[in-house]
Amino acid sequence: MIFNLMITGDGSHSLYSDELHEGYHSKYGAVNESIHVFIRSGFGAFANANELNILEIGFGTGLNALLTQEAATRNRILTQYDAIEPFPLDKEIYTQLNYPKFIADEDSVLLFLSLHEAKWNNTTAINDFFKLKKYNCRFEEFATGGKLFDLVYFDAFSPDVQPELWTPEVFRKSYKLMKQGGILVTYSAKGYVRRNLQVSGFRVERIPGPIGKREMIRAVKVPG
Repeated sequence: MIFNLMITGDGSHSLYSDELHEGYHSKYGAVNESIHVFIRSGFGAFANANELNILEIGFGTGLNALLTQEAATRNRILTQYDAIEPFPLDKEIYTQLNYPKFIADEDSVLLFLSLHEAKWNNTTAINDFFKLKKYNCRFEEFATGGKLFDLVYFDAFSPDVQPELWTPEVFRKSYKLMKQGGILVTYSAKGYVRRNLQVSGFRVERIPGPIGKREMIRAVKVPG
């Protein structure tokens, strides 16, 4: 894919795909969106946890992983972070992204690079509180060997350009990969996304979205 680097509303970078005609993040602020949707609305629900298993569907630019690592370290939560990405970014692209300057860590650049350069299909200890395992595959090929997740970051491209990832079948698989009471968060609030989550067994709520979006979705796995 061909990408163009763009500056979003909060000064952080995003990438625009010429092939999909869509950006990786909100034009109103990539970092603000990620913090609101995934850190506050997802990770924040587990602030009292000692350990946490997270699955990200769409590693992309690595922004969500970077911010989650910061939150996990700050809150001293042992976090195993699994991420699926069928189309990894080239080094010449991810080294241009300015996300490290948005976190309070003197080694933020090296930290961000370590996320992208961690070996695929291997668990890498980024620090004492954050372990990363990346899978270079499509979601339909993904298997965990029985491991279940507390939290799912559903961060695929939008339903308009990647509809095959927003179906009941995909959400049913997500449901099976999660623990009871597990949470799935996504930036989308489309009606059929909500309905597809509901028919897959989730209890779904619309909550306030980030800047530029009125609502987003948070879904909870309830007993079937």
